[in-house]
Amino acid sequence: MTAQNDDWFVYILGCADDTLYTGIAKDTEKRLQQHNTDNINGAKYTRSRRPVTLLYSEPCASRSAASKREYEIKKLSRAKKCLLIARDS
Repeated sequence: MTAQNDDWFVYILGCADDTLYTGIAKDTEKRLQQHNTDNINGAKYTRSRRPVTLLYSEPCASRSAASKREYEIKKLSRAKKCLLIARDS
């Protein structure tokens, strides 16, 4: 999914070491590319866990809403994150 207008997204990536990474972005495809390349904007966490794949994306009305949702998702257990991803499939 890519962003429309001023929409923000919260997303979950699956890393090569089978861990999950949660973040926010306006353009998830561009952000995924940043995570998978040597772009300085990619997260340190994903640099040693490439390749990463986009598993889940959820639209949010604003950056603030996306950040709050990101925080909620990060507090979830891995099992609950996997359920969230599965429901979206």
